[in-house]
Amino acid sequence: MKFIINGGKHLEGEVAVKGFKNSATPIIAATILNKGKVVLENIPKIGDVLTMLEILKSCGSRQKWLSEDSIEIDNSEFFPEKIDQVLVKKIRSSVLLVGPILARFKKFKLSTPGGCHIGARPLDTHLEAFKELGVIIEFDEKNGLYDLSLEKVKEEMIILREISVTATENLLMFAADNNLEIRLAASEPHVVDLCKFLEKLDIGIGGIGTNFLTIKKRNSVESKKVSHKIINDPIEAGTFAVLAAATKSDLIIKGCDPNFLDAPLMKLKDFGVAFSIKNDSLKVNGKASILKSAKIQTLPYPGFPTDLQAPFGVLATQAKGSSLIFDIMYEGRLKYINELKKMGADAVILDPHRAIINGPTVLEGAEIESLDLRAGATLVIAALLAKGKSVLGNIEQIDRGYEKIDERLAKIGADIKRIN
Repeated sequence: MKFIINGGKHLEGEVAVKGFKNSATPIIAATILNKGKVVLENIPKIGDVLTMLEILKSCGSRQKWLSEDSIEIDNSEFFPEKIDQVLVKKIRSSVLLVGPILARFKKFKLSTPGGCHIGARPLDTHLEAFKELGVIIEFDEKNGLYDLSLEKVKEEMIILREISVTATENLLMFAADNNLEIRLAASEPHVVDLCKFLEKLDIGIGGIGTNFLTIKKRNSVESKKVSHKIINDPIEAGTFAVLAAATKSDLIIKGCDPNFLDAPLMKLKDFGVAFSIKNDSLKVNGKASILKSAKIQTLPYPGFPTDLQAPFGVLATQAKGSSLIFDIMYEGRLKYINELKKMGADAVILDPHRAIINGPTVLEGAEIESLDLRAGATLVIAALLAKGKSVLGNIEQIDRGYEKIDERLAKIGADIKRIN
């Protein structure tokens, strides 16, 4: 599928932030730990989330949508040996099934997870941690399957090789029935959200929101009914803020939690973006913004998130001066810049982690490609501010993380159409 976008249109109005994909996928995986029914609210209906739900269904999970964004999940009859490995290969989030399934069933076979092509994203941090804790791991190269089994947990403390979000989440779920201290844990908002859900399953967690977590095992796996509301997506909020600033539009972004946006909001200030916050609304005054260059360096939370590096990269094309981008996380994150250059961007990729973007530059419509989820959303912004028509391909990547983005943008004045 493709988007046909006619740029240069005036955007104005309100746009609401949806539930957080990065929070929904681990919490859906964590429902496996409960033998009773779980009701999850504020679920975004996007590719990765729906695929995760389908993976659970393949194992016997019973699911019922209660409203547009609320679902009841019953994993009382869950059979991990029936898992659809084809679906597992579609999303990287499927790696999050390892922790809860090992905790409840002690053995599991999993294909190599899929996901965005943004560079090497090895499972080493996960696998090394599980091995240290006593998990036996064998890899069947012929079939591409990891065979994991657990007889007894050997350690009550683990130091992660890197501050990995998914490894932290996996270990939090793995430790549901074991005492465990996680050092160098990730502290992102979605990790905190998962912790709060796990507490509802009577799992004691100390140090929530810090890099040192202590998990106290629950007494038993009970069949209890649990409800939880997924937090709103701070990455989506940041993306819409950049959209307003880059297109010189005035937008009100509803459903923001400024507590999760410290670094992105500071970076908006560095770029000269005029904005204000009232309660859960972020108002961006694109018309009043005088954009100037700034340095973009990604860091683990609470630093600037790698998922917002690309949107801010397109903002740099409209800012006066030279902006340096330094993404320490993934060596494939800068590939979107080559697509921006097709539109006329003045940019140089220095190495797999650094780039310089000079601005301001008038972007022209072009045929471009969504290389990954965040790059896709970035190129939507670029096409909306560009002169003329752009054809954006491989938009399935965007659908993995942004719910009905074309319909929502059309409501604020964007000329965007979806075609097969």
